[in-house]
Amino acid sequence: MAVVPYKDKNEGKKEQVASMFNNISKKYDLLNHVLSLGIDITWRKKAVKLLKKDEPKLILDIATGTGDFAIEALALAPEKVIGVDISEGMLEQGRKKLKKKKLEDRIELQLGDSEKLLFPENKFDAVIVSFGVRNFEDLEKGLSDMYRVLKPGGKTVIVEFSKPKKFPLKQAYHLYFKYILPKIGKLVSKDNSAYTYLPESVQAFPDGKDFLDILEKVGFKNTSCKPLTFGISSIYLGEK
Repeated sequence: MAVVPYKDKNEGKKEQVASMFNNISKKYDLLNHVLSLGIDITWRKKAVKLLKKDEPKLILDIATGTGDFAIEALALAPEKVIGVDISEGMLEQGRKKLKKKKLEDRIELQLGDSEKLLFPENKFDAVIVSFGVRNFEDLEKGLSDMYRVLKPGGKTVIVEFSKPKKFPLKQAYHLYFKYILPKIGKLVSKDNSAYTYLPESVQAFPDGKDFLDILEKVGFKNTSCKPLTFGISSIYLGEK
């Protein structure tokens, strides 16, 4: 059964995730950096560096949210970055951020569904996602569509939470994610479910080798996984 934010509602995961992000959009950036102790910024920088030698000219950032990963991708000097997200609330915050940084000509943010991307086949040199694939309603379908819009030889770089395996970090992580994080999230975002959903969605996500198997199943080759910060998060790579 799919893990959803609002268990008392009958909507599908996609609709619920969009509603959740609309609800927390104004506090999202603050919470993201506070709850990850700012490490999420370092993770994104590391992920982007893995594309440096490929020199991608056109990059698609899926589940772009408020555009942090798209902005980070500008370090690769692409001609354009297009970010898509299902939450208009998040995109609105992202557009404000781009305007402030005067980056509207380099990054374009669009409302879009990761499982039904409105782009032709073989369009992008790179497709990137940070902390978004876990929210796909149909993981295989979303990854297949990412594969479809990539050019042959193009790469995907995905950053996602994973589960530390070793004592005592495994236990400390569980404690923080299950008990402390939801309380801070609820307090700041005023959304009771959003930060309960986060640990539940991470727990249900097929991380490590299991995720690489799914990437390969939809067609990606030369896949690899790089654990970050003792396995709290991981970078996944795949090539078309």
